[in-house]
Amino acid sequence: MPSQPSLSRRTLLYASAVTAAMTVIGACSSNEKPAQQGTTNDNKTAAASKGSEGKPLAPPREFKESPQLAQQVKAGSLPALNERLPERPYVVPHRWCGNGKYGGTLLNLTDASNSGIIGEYVYGRSPLRWLNDGLDIGPGLVESWESNDDATAWTLHLRKGLKWSDGQPLTGADALYWWEDLVLNDVHPALPGDSGRSGAGTPMQLKATDDLTLVMTFDSPTPLTPALLANGVNTTDWFLPKHYLRRWHPKYTKSVTAKNWYEEHDQHSNWALDPKCPTLTGWRVTEYQEGRRVQLERNPYYWCVDRAGAQLPYVDTLVFSVVTEPEVRKLQIQEGKVDYVHGAFIPIGLGDISGMKRTQNRHDMNVSLWDSGSGTGSVFFFNYDYPEEKMRTLIRNPKFRQALSFAFDRAEAQKAVYFNTGEKTTGTYSPKANEYQGSDEGRQIYRQWRDSYVRYDPARAKSMLDEIGVRVGASGKRELPGGGDLVIRIDVPADVSNEHETKNNLLKRNWEDIGLTVRINPLAPEGFGDQWANGQLMAQSSWEVGDGPDHLTGPWWFVPIEPARWAPLHGRMWSMRGTPEEKTEQNVDPWKRTPPRIDAEPGGPIAQLWDGYARGKAEVDGVARQKIVWEMIKVHIEHGPFFMGTVANYPQVTMNKRALRNVPTREQLALGGMVNTWAHPTPAVYDPEAYYWDDPSAHT
Repeated sequence: MPSQPSLSRRTLLYASAVTAAMTVIGACSSNEKPAQQGTTNDNKTAAASKGSEGKPLAPPREFKESPQLAQQVKAGSLPALNERLPERPYVVPHRWCGNGKYGGTLLNLTDASNSGIIGEYVYGRSPLRWLNDGLDIGPGLVESWESNDDATAWTLHLRKGLKWSDGQPLTGADALYWWEDLVLNDVHPALPGDSGRSGAGTPMQLKATDDLTLVMTFDSPTPLTPALLANGVNTTDWFLPKHYLRRWHPKYTKSVTAKNWYEEHDQHSNWALDPKCPTLTGWRVTEYQEGRRVQLERNPYYWCVDRAGAQLPYVDTLVFSVVTEPEVRKLQIQEGKVDYVHGAFIPIGLGDISGMKRTQNRHDMNVSLWDSGSGTGSVFFFNYDYPEEKMRTLIRNPKFRQALSFAFDRAEAQKAVYFNTGEKTTGTYSPKANEYQGSDEGRQIYRQWRDSYVRYDPARAKSMLDEIGVRVGASGKRELPGGGDLVIRIDVPADVSNEHETKNNLLKRNWEDIGLTVRINPLAPEGFGDQWANGQLMAQSSWEVGDGPDHLTGPWWFVPIEPARWAPLHGRMWSMRGTPEEKTEQNVDPWKRTPPRIDAEPGGPIAQLWDGYARGKAEVDGVARQKIVWEMIKVHIEHGPFFMGTVANYPQVTMNKRALRNVPTREQLALGGMVNTWAHPTPAVYDPEAYYWDDPSAHT
């Protein structure tokens, strides 16, 4: 009888740790109860408090305000509440929300004072809003909207009486300032966003017929406009305070003569960085200390209320303390110095749950799990536009990428990184995407993509590499077709999280096992994005794919339309469509253009994806549009994987002080949550303005 291999003490300890963590994760997943989480003040059942109303709620007849603001009104330093609210305020529609209490401070962490994470907590600048984990779209700043028959023109009606945080009225002129004076300006670098482009990729025409009415006109049908208007948190687009920013614009201020005037202008246009910049969000920045902390206080003109008519937010103050070291952030959480933790931002992963549970008596926080909605978990992807020709040719060969996918032991990564949660995947869009929800055919398409190259089959991987000429040379390592050193370099920011670091080490080992040379190349985080956008890096593995509620409104991984993902130079070319620079430098090497950019090869996979994207965005019929998306998924299956996933829809950690109310549980969210997507901004979509303390005086 053959002897059994002995287990090292380290292996046994690791296995024990994994088992313990899996036990705790199971407890977090199965024991969530609304009453225990303290999410409402009336002990609603999970069924009664699940999801959000799909249709707008009528505002109540009477309104009330924070005692803090009432004192200012009494002192004459602030107008009365009915002069600050719009004629018809937005009523937060979440069924899990109960009537709250005013007051208190909410303590948070961030890795940088200028981090975009701060904006992810507030949805107040968005024209429209995602509801029910992307299943519905509700009103926002735009109260109602309609299109003509072929969706080439959209009319947006702003809420009457909306005001900026300094009390100045919001009008269509603030949208025209963004569009005409920045996007269409020949000097300003702003480009049209997705919501401002037609299906063909060309910019819209935007007009204001009166102070409250905007008309968007496109050169082709653009039926996805409402969804695109709900995407993200809109930090610096759509509505900008013209009355504040015009002093830094040469069109309005003659003393502004610098050629790079836009640099100073843009320092003031982001409300999260400039405390003086008016905003439309529930809280406004009142203190900005570079590298130390950002403090936000309630916006007295915020345009949202609860069902009882109480103007939101309930909490007076948000504080984001800057802690650059991830381990120090975790320690501060365990010591009780934080009130709310959105795990994706810290980051807190599944491997941290045991420690958080052990120290629960100190931090006094609920440890909950929301669905991540991730399509990949930690994702690896090559630069499809790598400048060195021989390596680029190999990268663009689908069989090369497919072989590497077959060589990846995802089961090991699922256990080591995600504690056997989620589902192994080749890499897709979010499994919660609308195209997968409504029919058996949609679910089948999802499974085909998920399973296309997911099997761990190193023998097949070796055979495929041999077939395309990536054979073992005299050194014992595989070489480029035709000879020459082949080195797969995984470029990562030096501050990459443990999740990605662990996965990358497993990936390196798996690929070295089939004869490849692999190097992990940490780089300074500063400038990493610019190097990638300019096509200088070979591959990266420090992100994940989640977007979006559907494939075409959060399309950045699905179709190269911007330079941050798997085909950066192609993405840059698409983003410049309809601009004066689009047709320039056509005789210049694509990697030497300013900025570097390249057009799609006719008939190639990116050309097919661009064509499908244009047709899908222009297709008015929803069923026909869904079929176009399915056709595009088949391009990913045949010519991919363009990005290589690990595990889909693993749980994401959320933590909140037990005394913090109206924080939803997984059971109360329509699809269990969709956390790891930028198009569906979380926690903003769940309205943290409605969170409140059961005893605000204990949290000042």
